[in-house]
Amino acid sequence: MKSTVETLSPTRVRLAIEVPFVELEPSLKKAYREIGSQVTVPGFRRGKVPASVIDQRVGRGTVLNEAVQDAIPDNILAAVREHDVKTLGRPEVEITEFNDGDALKFTAEVDVRPEITLPDLSTVEVTVDELQIDEDEIDQQVASLRERFATLKTVERPAQDGDYVQIDLAATVDGEEVPGGSATNISHEVGSKQLLPGLDEVLVGVSAGESKTFVTQLVGGDFAGRDADVAVTVRTVKEKELPALDDEFAQLASEFDTLEELRGDVRERVSKSKKVEQIYAARDRALEQMVAAADVPAPEGVVREEVEHRKQAMVDQLERIGASLEEYLTSEEKTEEQIDAELTEAATEGVKIQLLLDTLADAEEVQVSDDEFGHEIVHRAQRAGMAPQQYYDQLVRSGAAGAVFGDVRRGKALAMVMERIKISDSAGNPVNLEELRAASGEDQDHEHDHDHEH
Repeated sequence: MKSTVETLSPTRVRLAIEVPFVELEPSLKKAYREIGSQVTVPGFRRGKVPASVIDQRVGRGTVLNEAVQDAIPDNILAAVREHDVKTLGRPEVEITEFNDGDALKFTAEVDVRPEITLPDLSTVEVTVDELQIDEDEIDQQVASLRERFATLKTVERPAQDGDYVQIDLAATVDGEEVPGGSATNISHEVGSKQLLPGLDEVLVGVSAGESKTFVTQLVGGDFAGRDADVAVTVRTVKEKELPALDDEFAQLASEFDTLEELRGDVRERVSKSKKVEQIYAARDRALEQMVAAADVPAPEGVVREEVEHRKQAMVDQLERIGASLEEYLTSEEKTEEQIDAELTEAATEGVKIQLLLDTLADAEEVQVSDDEFGHEIVHRAQRAGMAPQQYYDQLVRSGAAGAVFGDVRRGKALAMVMERIKISDSAGNPVNLEELRAASGEDQDHEHDHDHEH
């Protein structure tokens, strides 16, 4: 095999490869074996069909084509190693010349990892918001907890927003009952918009024992898109009673004896949450600054693959909840072109960050131990609801184990970034990463999470 490499851009090369016909012999024999095991020829046992008979039955061209497709990946790999090309993504192959008995000539265009000049980490300075806790935030958290301990009390008055009502529903279209359109004794919060459009508006002012009729458009079933007449009967009206905000509530809702102790605990939890936000903000701003300083280019092919992956993941997620991309676009009032543009922007930034962290990991000779890799496999298996070994075997079969290894390595490189940069808050105070982690209960796992998003 002979090969040359031509640089097309900082992120793309073209390999020109020539393979003598004699070097195709192993792939040719393999092609005859595989095709011979699939064809049935009277008078010959399966797998024992001579090459000349296969040529007659299937065609020499078909065999040659299969041999070439088998030989191309190995020869690309050999050329990549010969020229020390750091490839990214899938190559685009074009056969330029091939005849039976002659050398195979083809080109392979592939994205490559660009040369990146890393900034000195000690010169990277980022600013995060000053950690401030407003008493209103504490009030909101306590109010949310108070809502969980609310009780319902039957009242002899018309329903108002925020009340809970027991209702019966019956839907008809042109006087015909809608299949599945009737329900009895449903509990519903007035104003929550959780049931049919138009229901909440008609319930306000209705007392127990009264009925009302309203019109709504059906979204599913045989009458989808049709207007239905819906009769609603209110059985009971109940108002929500919140417990008094006192020490007794604190004892009911928590392990604390006083309301002040409860508020103190809420304040501490809000503080921890804000400190975690500081860590993430510092991380994102540091990466953004470093990508800009290093002027990292984004390989178009890799970005294109990442956009396809993200879009498919979006479609799969929508399908799991019974929706389509078209419905999502309608609800978001966006076009598919706008979604593609957003995905491309996010994928481009994500790919640039990966390239930066890969370069840093190489420069710092970052290693990943078996324990670190195993920990990540267990972590991902838990999120996927699978046994670790089963998850790992699936990764190996799909060829994705190397990608997970790369994620872990980039995570370690990112942790290194966070250790060396200077972080200050908007008031000019230095922010100590270790103090933040200790206070927030975070460990270095959060460093990996950014990489998983990309």
